Amino acid sequence: MNSFLIIPAAIDAPIEIDPNAPLEIDLGCGMGRFLLARAAANPHIQYIGIDRMLPRIRKLDKHIQRTGLTNVHLLRAEALHALEIHLPRQRIQTLYIHFPDPWPKRRHHRRRLFAQPHFLDTLANLLLPGGTVQIATDHADYFPHMQRILAPDARFAPIFPTPRLPHEQTDFELIFRAQNLPIYEAAYQLRP
Repeated sequence: MNSFLIIPAAIDAPIEIDPNAPLEIDLGCGMGRFLLARAAANPHIQYIGIDRMLPRIRKLDKHIQRTGLTNVHLLRAEALHALEIHLPRQRIQTLYIHFPDPWPKRRHHRRRLFAQPHFLDTLANLLLPGGTVQIATDHADYFPHMQRILAPDARFAPIFPTPRLPHEQTDFELIFRAQNLPIYEAAYQLRP
């Protein structure tokens, strides 16, 4: 039995999960290194990993099936569509956005997740009061853009980011750290 949903754009339904368990989202979960480590260490928390690449989701699903993790669900969907349509409102404890596509060419900057017009409204609608968004990137130009979007919004207060233990670091992060490249991190809490 698959642990993932394939959501075509035509389906506009929220995901159903245990309403009594805390919920955390790994947006752009990639190969799932961070997601699997967090889920294994926190069986009382429900996790949803979201990625648009079907081969990644299938591979991750096979791993979940082999390990028997029951607190992980996967969603194959575009990030913003998943946030706006498929996730429960005022329910998310933590939203992780690790190494999002920086769309480095200037003409593509409008495609960045943090450049979307209603992105912060969507975050504020999804997070529980006191919930957090944790961000990390290796892209020196994208990080200040992320901060310029979040910092002036009075709904969000800056907090210290949650450190990722070595076994929780994403595949991208391992590559960057092996090359001694800087990792830029920030976290913001939705004010109660």
